[in-house]
Amino acid sequence: MAHTKAGGSARNLNTSNPKYLGVKLSDGQKAAPGMVIVRQRGTKIDAGQNVKVGKDHTLFAMVNGVVSFREYRKTNFDGISRRKKIVDVLPA
Repeated sequence: MAHTKAGGSARNLNTSNPKYLGVKLSDGQKAAPGMVIVRQRGTKIDAGQNVKVGKDHTLFAMVNGVVSFREYRKTNFDGISRRKKIVDVLPA
């Protein structure tokens, strides 16, 4: 009789490491060039003044300054306008 013998279990081998997403610098905090402001998947928050977007949609500062969050109205292609967050680094 052919059968598999003593295979063991592999129930806890499929967990992935946490990605530590979220806002790293809040409104009013100081930022230096290259500092990460937001780690995100997709453009949940848009880049504003003196902020660039990395290849994984990470937002980072380009100049020394103070982080500032604001909202603006964005019209989608289907005509619906929505409020969207945007982050700036204002030189201080």
